[in-house]
Amino acid sequence: MAFNINVLKLETIRKGSTGLYVSAWQQFLQSKNFSVGAADGSFGTVTDTATRNYQQRNNLPVNGVVDTTTYRKALEQGYLFFVPNRTANMILSYLNFGITEIRDLQRSLNVIGSLVPPLAIDGDFGATSVEGLGETYKKIDINFRPRLEQTLSAATKQKLGADLPAALDNITEYARRLRQQLSGANWVNFFPGRNTIADLVSPFRQRVEAFEQALRAAGAKIVIAAVYRPPQRAYLMHYSARISRGEIAPQNVPSYPGVAIDWVHYTNAASVQAARDMVNAYGIGSNPVALTSRHTQGYAIDWEITWEGTLNVKNAQGTIVSIGTPRTSYQNTVLWQVGATYGVIHLRYDPPHWSIDGG
Repeated sequence: MAFNINVLKLETIRKGSTGLYVSAWQQFLQSKNFSVGAADGSFGTVTDTATRNYQQRNNLPVNGVVDTTTYRKALEQGYLFFVPNRTANMILSYLNFGITEIRDLQRSLNVIGSLVPPLAIDGDFGATSVEGLGETYKKIDINFRPRLEQTLSAATKQKLGADLPAALDNITEYARRLRQQLSGANWVNFFPGRNTIADLVSPFRQRVEAFEQALRAAGAKIVIAAVYRPPQRAYLMHYSARISRGEIAPQNVPSYPGVAIDWVHYTNAASVQAARDMVNAYGIGSNPVALTSRHTQGYAIDWEITWEGTLNVKNAQGTIVSIGTPRTSYQNTVLWQVGATYGVIHLRYDPPHWSIDGG
């Protein structure tokens, strides 16, 4: 038995082709370290060369045409997860799972994932079943494949025959990818912020540099917490905070280009807890996080400035200002006034935050 490639409805593409199937093919080639430039959906000379190189490496006809022959080899190497408009039911149909086998899979997920509430055994692997698949992998992780193989019925194994190992590999990889997309503390490692003054945008960068130089010349200590925040990171922080506070339902969070996060877990309680985990990992606390802010624009810096004794610092006009207690930029209004002469404005209700205009 071979897998049912026809259900994937793959388009034959070649030089001159455009569209989703081209960009999917380009992304697959990139994942295999073939250079295609940008995955822009346009099958040009560079993509043609990369396709021929892929075909040559895999002992395929070297013609630059991505047809059934080339797709079959690519599907053995993970192309299934680049197929445009794929659904779980489509993936399972490709793997020769009919209604009976999907029911068996749903039953097996209930058993090995201890899903509460259990999946309906209806033979339709829709959104809830997909969430259950991701939840099961989240619970048992690397044990997913052996547990699934152990739990599937003899009838399912008999139907799949020699294709069973490959089918299990594909289902496991699908579950793993679902798990990776689920919201949680791990997302704090994506789209990291940048924390040097050099990451600021002109003219604010030059203003901060001048203020910093005066502070260090006066003997102040400076600890920078945040400078530039990528808009993707702001999106993740903003909505994790709103979900955790009950301001928006996970399923109502809008998507963001390039951020393949799934806010919806198998249960709403799990969704909210994952959002809280993100809030804690980001260190947001009770602070609001705007989708667009001076941080995402490169016009803000979060830092703490401390000193011992009296800080004798020059303002932007060259006048020395003596500053005593409190010896922290979080509270000292005189220091805020000095910063303002440089065009670096403190935000009173956010202790570490300084910006180009106080916003």
